[in-house]
Amino acid sequence: MSGDGIPDIKTDGTGLRITIVAGSWHEVITDGLLAGARRALAEANVEVTEVRVPGSFELPVASKAALEAGADAVVALGVIIRGGTPHFEYVSDAATSGLTQVSILTGKPVGFGVLTLDDEQQGLDRAGLPGSKEDKGAEAAQAAVATAVLLRSIRGQ
Repeated sequence: MSGDGIPDIKTDGTGLRITIVAGSWHEVITDGLLAGARRALAEANVEVTEVRVPGSFELPVASKAALEAGADAVVALGVIIRGGTPHFEYVSDAATSGLTQVSILTGKPVGFGVLTLDDEQQGLDRAGLPGSKEDKGAEAAQAAVATAVLLRSIRGQ
């Protein structure tokens, strides 16, 4: 399982403003990711706002807008399940590359909580739901907060 060896990242992010940007597809899985991200951000003592977008393809542009509007970091959450067409590869690449580009262009962290899955069960296993083996929403939120705190330290803020 990909979660083997996960670090325990718990960071006090008091004073940070974090925006969760979440897609709307695959509601049960997405709701699990959202719950995990919300829980981790509450534990980190950050100010949280949420934005919903139609799907994972729209995550980069909304994330960039949130960061440009003053968010210190974004937690991007989405679910992409492989189908019988190349659509999966295009959307997965666009979301991944786009979010990477957003982080580099803004100089602010994007917690990557986009699940790229072969089937729905893989998402249920990673969504932080009762019985899930992993909580990728919480992991993405913890990574975003820890990186924002690190960047503040590096920049002497």
